[in-house]
This record gives sequence, C-alpha cells and structure tokens, in this order.
Amino acid sequence: MTHDHDLVLRPTQAQIDAALNPPAGRNGGDLVVETLAGLGATTVFGLPGQHALGMFDALRRSDLRYIGLRVENNAGFAADAYGRITGEAAPLLLSTGPGALTSLAALQEAAAASAPVLAISSQIPTAGLGGGRHGYLHELPDQAASFRGVVKSVHTVRTQSQIPSALEAAWKSALTAPHGPVWVEIPQDVLLAETSVPVVTGGDAFPEELPPRPELTAVAAHLLSHAERPAIIAGGGVVRADASGKLRQLAETLQAPVVATPGGKGAFPWTHPLSLQSWIEDRHTTDFLEDADVLLVVGSGLGELSSNYHTFKPRGRVIQIEADLGKLESNHPALGIHADARLALQALLETVTERTDPTASERVRAVLAKVADRIAAQELTLEQDVLASVRKALPADSPSFWDMTILAYWAWSAFDAKGPNHMHTAQGAGGLGYGFPAALGAAAADPTRPVLAVSGDGGALYSIAELATARQYDLPVTWLIVDDGGYGILREYMTDAFGEATATELTRPDYVALAESFGVPGVRTTPETLEADLAKALQTPGPSVVVLPAVLRMFAPTHLTA
Repeated sequence: MTHDHDLVLRPTQAQIDAALNPPAGRNGGDLVVETLAGLGATTVFGLPGQHALGMFDALRRSDLRYIGLRVENNAGFAADAYGRITGEAAPLLLSTGPGALTSLAALQEAAAASAPVLAISSQIPTAGLGGGRHGYLHELPDQAASFRGVVKSVHTVRTQSQIPSALEAAWKSALTAPHGPVWVEIPQDVLLAETSVPVVTGGDAFPEELPPRPELTAVAAHLLSHAERPAIIAGGGVVRADASGKLRQLAETLQAPVVATPGGKGAFPWTHPLSLQSWIEDRHTTDFLEDADVLLVVGSGLGELSSNYHTFKPRGRVIQIEADLGKLESNHPALGIHADARLALQALLETVTERTDPTASERVRAVLAKVADRIAAQELTLEQDVLASVRKALPADSPSFWDMTILAYWAWSAFDAKGPNHMHTAQGAGGLGYGFPAALGAAAADPTRPVLAVSGDGGALYSIAELATARQYDLPVTWLIVDDGGYGILREYMTDAFGEATATELTRPDYVALAESFGVPGVRTTPETLEADLAKALQTPGPSVVVLPAVLRMFAPTHLTA
C-alpha cells in the first residue's frame, strides 16, 4: 500500500541544474534566511553581534523584513507579540553569550503565554563546543543549558547541511499546540563559511494537530448535557486556537455562564448575557464557579491568577481541556482532555444536547452586581475613570499590550478587550518591560491599525530605548505611561505587609521631553483630559507618548480572607 506521505515528487531538470549550480557568495547565514522564507516567514526581529554576522549579512540578500530593536529582551517581547497576533512563528536573531542570555526573560514570557517564537542564536566556533573552555569571546560551557528549562525544544546545529532540517523541526515545535518559544544555535564558523548546499526552496511548515480522544469528549458531553449548573472558564488556549466562536456556540447550547481568565481576555463577548466577564479575582465569582456541578475549563491550567490565587476549590466535576500535557490536572482532579481547544470544542459541539435554563443569565447578573457593589464601596472612582477613558479612546479593533502595572491589574478584571487576541499582558511570567516593545511587534505585524502600550514609569524605564526603534520604523504605537514615581504595586504590597515601603521610589525623567528627544511626540495629560489626548495620539500616524502623572490604587483582594 502506498500512502500520500510516501510519494516523492520528481524534480524538474531546471531544479536539478539549479541545485547542482547554486549561486556563488552564499554562506551558512543564507541557508538560515532561505529556510525561514521557505517556511513562510516574512519578518524577523533581533540584534546583530559578532558571532551572528553571517546571518545578518545574509538578510541583505533576502526579502525578509528586519526589525532591529535596541535590547535583546525587548526584541524577544516584540517577537512574542508578533507571534501572538499572527499565529506564525516569529524569528528572533541573536548573538552568542550575553546577547542570547539577555533574551531569557522574554522567552520565559513567551513560554508562559504560549507565544510561538523561533529564537536563532549564533554560537562560538564549532571547535569550542562541548565545554572545552577555549576562551572564545562570549563562550559558555553549555549555552543551550541556559535555555532548556525555558523553551519547548533546543536544536544545536554543527554543520551547514543540518540548518534547513533543524529550523524546520524548530518551526514545527513552536507551532505545535501548545505554541511556545524554541531555541536553535549555530556556530559562528558554520554561519560564515561559504556553502555549496543548494538553495533552500521550501519547507513543511504545517505542525501536527492535537485532536481530543473521542471516548473522553463523549463522557464530557454527557456530563455537560445533564448538568444542572454548568459553568465554563475560558483561558488563553481558546484565544490561541481561534476558538472563541465555538466557545460561544457551546455556552449558548448549554446555557453555561463563562468567565475569562486574564490570558483568555476576549474569548467570550463581554456584554453577552452569559458573560461573567473577567472578574476571576473576586470571591463572588469564585463562589459561583465552586457551586457549578460541572465546570468546563478550556485552555487554562488554573494557575495562580486563574484560580483567585489558589483559593478556588471546585465542589463539582471538572472537565479540563488543555494542550499542555504538564498542566492537565496539575491543580485540580479532572476529566483531563489533552487537546487543542478548537478541536475539542468542535467535538463537544457535535455530541452535547441542548439545555434550557431561564435562570442562567439572571444568576450572571446577580454575580456581576455583587462585584460592582464591592468595588463601588472602595471609593476607587479615579481608577475606574482612567480605565474607562482608555477603553473609550482605543478603537474597538486595536490591540493593546500591558506591562506589569496597577492599571494592567485592573484591566485583567475590568477591561473589555472587545474581541479575541486584542488584549495581551505580561501576566504569564510577570516580568517588567513587556508593554512597549510588544506593541512594536504587533504594529510590525499589522501597521494598518494603531496599537496601544500601557506601562508604569518603572516598567517604562526597562524599554525606553525602544523609542528609537519606534521612530526608525515609524510604527503606529501610542505609549501610555502612568507615572507614579515608583514601583506602585510593590509600594502597595510592602505598605500593606510591613507598614512602609522600601526600594520602591524612583527618580524619573521628564518622559515627554525624553520622547521628543527621539523625535516622538509626547503630551502630559490628566485624568480629565486622558480620553481626548489618548484618542488624538492614537489617530495620529506613527509613534507617540502620553504621560499620565497619577497614583492609582488596587481594589481590595478577596483571596486573603477566603
């Protein structure tokens, strides 16, 4: 029997001639960019370095667009966002040692958020591999060891003929559910040496699918169809699988209320009668979910931020659909279904029976009313008004990228993303500096719509150098910097815990003047003028900065007294 994958297409004579006589002047770097182009890449991010110059020289002979950032970690954040927006593996070109290691925090965020990043680093010359301690510049005994605990897979190339296959394997790894960052390293001499390997003309860019086991979805469908109080938690896996439409159809069929995790923002319509929105960090919501007799968790590991800081204790049956095998039942016993969210939801749609529940939307309204009353009692009008102004100013189809700052913590719970894949934060790994460089990556992916970045002044100082990148490539990113003179959330945490804060106060620059020194227009705003100033900046082509001096407060947590 002959299978389709056993068939080998016979090359034409022209292809044979081209393979036997490759163009002169090519090196190992050309094999990298040719393979990337063959896999479908159009844009690469990165920073040049001495060992990586072979790759960067090859860019000159390719049609790939290069977006160069000023710090490797920021380049990683930009690639992360490009991968989230496009669903493609975003190439990130790095140099050896310090350049490579500087990207680690960004790759951790990509791993935590399942963003497909294809990191390609140079290495010391082949003779130095294996930890021989020859004293090469940037030498590490085992560079790959620094990345194995962070990325999905590691691929070390030792010869030019390995480059196309290694990159193709890494590409598929990055795009196989769950998506994530991968690491490829290629020695300097392999990149620089002239090559006789034929021009790379294509590649298999299609990763394997991850369907659910039918016996498991059959049980899940039975449980959901006969539940009295079903509920759904929608995580980031729904967004990454482009499964929000199927989620909505299933929720309506089952009349099951839905709450979105911070990573699942936009997975379910905010104003839908069954929408519990994103108030997952609230005891009223936690109590409601605990009372469900069947709880469907889609694309979430129910980690700290998705379980009200592990105070969530479900009393009913839990069904967990998760593409990351290691997260399956990692926090709660469940009917675990290892699958891509889209394929699993489709299987459930084909097997569940319709439920009627006239009380579902009433129960949702009651929970949201309790949440609103709790927040209203805390006199946090400034914070709510600022967040509302941002929402009004931002076009409904524009993506936003939020750093780890108090306004972002509010947004996790209270911001309407207006659609799937529109709101992204650094809540996966929780590192500072994500918002602005990530927004630049999103703008590179789709420059037809403005992009919003939101940072505190502490996070802004991590990525201020990228104002030069924004200006150089004229990327349509408006950067809102909430300037409270320090690490605001840490100031709150320490004051609450110890009575006073230490090491949280910052001397900061004049951000408007600093932006203008890069040729980027800036404006200082107030809570009253924020909506108008932000809307104007978003409507103006190219980059801009809006600075809001304000001390915001967090709403009171409910997990400490649970």
